[in-house]
Amino acid sequence: MIPVLVLTGFLGAGKTTLLGRLLHEPAWADTAVVVNEFGEVALDHALVAASEDTLVSLSTGCLCCAARGDLAETLLDLWRRREAGAVPRYARVVVETSGLADPAPILHALMADAALAETHSLLTVAALVDAVHGGAALDRHPEARRQAMLADRLVLTKTDLAPDTAALEARLRSLNPAAPILAVGHGSVPPDWLLAPGAAHGGWADPDALAAWLDAVGGSAAPRHSPGLAAIAIERDAPIPAAALALWMEGLVEHAGRRLLRLKGIVRLAEAPERPLAVHAIGHVAHPPRWLDRWPAEGNRRSRLVLIGQGIPRHFPARLLAAVEAEVAEESGVRAGGSGHSTPGRYLGRRRGAA
Repeated sequence: MIPVLVLTGFLGAGKTTLLGRLLHEPAWADTAVVVNEFGEVALDHALVAASEDTLVSLSTGCLCCAARGDLAETLLDLWRRREAGAVPRYARVVVETSGLADPAPILHALMADAALAETHSLLTVAALVDAVHGGAALDRHPEARRQAMLADRLVLTKTDLAPDTAALEARLRSLNPAAPILAVGHGSVPPDWLLAPGAAHGGWADPDALAAWLDAVGGSAAPRHSPGLAAIAIERDAPIPAAALALWMEGLVEHAGRRLLRLKGIVRLAEAPERPLAVHAIGHVAHPPRWLDRWPAEGNRRSRLVLIGQGIPRHFPARLLAAVEAEVAEESGVRAGGSGHSTPGRYLGRRRGAA
């Protein structure tokens, strides 16, 4: 039997960072990974360091919605390839869910598929909670609350940025008193702590125990998403000037405000087109960009940006980027002529409130 670990947590909780660190641990070297994302363009799989043979991007939607049937087929297909020797003989599978996933339907799918049950068993469910933004996510989003409620164990991340987590830990215990809580910084979780079988109701190997636990926490398997949530994707073949990227992110945060939940992307900069740059932001906080060692294996070198937000007009981010790029190009032309001064700031000022 192949044990399956479900790694969940709301947007920006640090799932990809944690998974990337764990896959460098010797105990996790023989691990297959299934990455699911909410939206039109898959990005997380390009940020996870794993064998290309045993990493699957499932980007047909949120696993708790239409794509949950795809999860069972994906796991079975990967297992068939493993048995045929087409991929390395991995010892376990990690399913990294979308930050918007309600885990209950995912767990029901893992439990109810008869063919999957012959080859796979659910080991544990770990939910990551952001120590900085987790309280707000629990307030605003039922997905975040259900992720915490349905977890075997809870990982409180980014505690180096929020040293006082007592109130958040108390709230998590009220939602899920049975799950142990581990507070970590920089995605450092002991591998053995996650690899241990789930403790709730005798572990996850028994489907009856799983069903009893799902019933006990009170919900149906119907997915629940907050109203107005949408993923917006931008793809660009032409490199993006660094100044345009910075101004676009600044303008997007300024205009969207609290409606912007998450921004993540791989960017081909005009100043360094051979190197991919990873950018990401959570709410109004943009994290320092990070150079990646290589482009994704499929050889696609276009820029790809994905935003997840509530009530953001679908065409606004792309139009804002195009307008900022035009302003930057115009400013470059003015400077080449030896006169003028910066104009992108005036553009952003004119656009205030446009979204």
